[in-house]
Amino acid sequence: MKLSKTQAQNSFKYSWLLKRVFPYIKPVMGRAVLGACVALPVGMLDGVVAFALKPYMDYVVGKHDLIFNFMGHQFDIPYMALAMAIPFAVVLFAVIQGVLRYLNTYLTDWVSQKITNAVKIDLFKKLVYMNSSFYDENPSGIIISRFLNDPDTASKNLVDKCKNIIVSLFGALSLIAVMLYSSWKLAIVGVCVLCIAFIPVALIRKRVKKASNQNMVVNGNITTNFNETYSGNKVITAYCLQDRQDSLFESQVHQSFDINMSLVKRTGWMSPLMYFIASIGIAIVLFYGTSLIMKGEMTAGSFASFVTSLLLLYKPVKTLGNTLTSIQSIFVALGRVFELFDIQPEIADRENAVVLNDLKDSIRFNDVCFSYTEDKEVLHHINLEVQKGETIAVVGNSGGGKSTLVNLIPRFYDVNTGSITIDGVDIRDITLDSLRKHIAVVFQDNFLFTGTIRENILMGNSDATEEELQEAIKSAHLEEMLSELPDGLDTVLGERGTTLSGGQRQRVAIARAMVRKTPIVILDEATSALDNKSEAVVQKALDNLIQNKTVFVIAHRLSTIKNAHRIAVINEGHLVELGSHDELMNIEHGQYKMLYEMQFKNQEVLA
Repeated sequence: MKLSKTQAQNSFKYSWLLKRVFPYIKPVMGRAVLGACVALPVGMLDGVVAFALKPYMDYVVGKHDLIFNFMGHQFDIPYMALAMAIPFAVVLFAVIQGVLRYLNTYLTDWVSQKITNAVKIDLFKKLVYMNSSFYDENPSGIIISRFLNDPDTASKNLVDKCKNIIVSLFGALSLIAVMLYSSWKLAIVGVCVLCIAFIPVALIRKRVKKASNQNMVVNGNITTNFNETYSGNKVITAYCLQDRQDSLFESQVHQSFDINMSLVKRTGWMSPLMYFIASIGIAIVLFYGTSLIMKGEMTAGSFASFVTSLLLLYKPVKTLGNTLTSIQSIFVALGRVFELFDIQPEIADRENAVVLNDLKDSIRFNDVCFSYTEDKEVLHHINLEVQKGETIAVVGNSGGGKSTLVNLIPRFYDVNTGSITIDGVDIRDITLDSLRKHIAVVFQDNFLFTGTIRENILMGNSDATEEELQEAIKSAHLEEMLSELPDGLDTVLGERGTTLSGGQRQRVAIARAMVRKTPIVILDEATSALDNKSEAVVQKALDNLIQNKTVFVIAHRLSTIKNAHRIAVINEGHLVELGSHDELMNIEHGQYKMLYEMQFKNQEVLA
């Protein structure tokens, strides 16, 4: 599945999205609700200043004492006391609001981080179990963008925007309440105008979705460019490709800029339009309010309180409008996140899959056909049986399907037609975990993880004893190398193990395969990238690894091939010849004989 082609089809099904995200909210529901409760007074306290203006204007400025009845008693508050109390009350409410804002921010960030982390953990769990074909089809940048950036955008920002909605909404409601208290007639006018101002928000959903998807693809490509520049730095330097990489990055940045500016061009008119509509509302209120004051239906204090509320109301309304606009992007990201959860690995355990306990008899390829894409078949009707304890060398022309053949055994890919069986059981009917625990693979370019050499070796078998670890180190000829390192086994490797030479990395990988103690070993051109000296040491380590094992070896080294029990010649995806070295050399005009004379004869002379 190509991630760049997905379109977040469910991004506007809000109830569906909230239902999917609820399991991540549920564990933190207590703090989420507490944060929402704190957000209520944070918003409602916005109306305090506007409400305070009415008594201040009517009593303090008008020099009238406040007289009111409460529970049958009359109270008289001098206007000078109000002049002192109201400012202090405003400051006190501001302090309370500040404390509540801090608590609300802390709770919101705590909840959003917890939700984001939970989503990321589950997505990463999904990622590590994806098939090889998934990584073949998707660039690293798109994968990073989808599995790392989208959860941040979706989960973290969703909680933050929900907090903003609550604060803005209750701030608006408190101010509307002050407006209604001051004059219900003017309040109707003001609220109707503000409702009209929200219409533009509903018109931009699809534009936000399209731009968000396009930007995800471009940002993913930018990340891929960074990854390739880092990993391919020597090739870039050797072939003077700096200008090419720079030009590619520059074009990607400009493309991202064009997409963002396209969105701004299509949505930027919303804020000015809301300003315009709000200004019309304020003009109507000023005109109508003056008329009410002239008729004696409204005091100057009530009018001042109303106008202040209306002006203050524009801030939460504008915030609410911008939040609703931003939340469209969040829902698009949320839709993309749950698209990832819905991706099902093509290679998975069948129902009632059996556990493989050991290789007892043989591995068989039964009329196996395979293709990476529908239009080009790579392997054609392969029939091959390998007995337990047999070493079979796979040779042939470059790109002929050798690596593909051995990659089918641990089910990196599944056959299109035919079957591969172990002791007569189709490997698709065996649990993936038990199948792969019986296979050790040494690749041409073995990946070492950031960490110590000890940790990298024990990745083959975390339960290996210290004795088994030392035995693997000895068999992999790592003792001399470790003795030269300051921290020995506990030497920390850099990313991809680049602090070691190619031969050293291969021997660490061989030790990792040795502690695995599997009955089946696959060597995929494990020495082809090494110089002669390194190759000789690594070959000795490989010889120790494959003792008493069933071995599939793709090799360019003549001694490895000649020592194999049989040699399978793969040419253009066909198994064209099968037999020992001597048997194949006796075939006149045979494929192996031709290959030997072109590639291997010089090795024999030099030897």
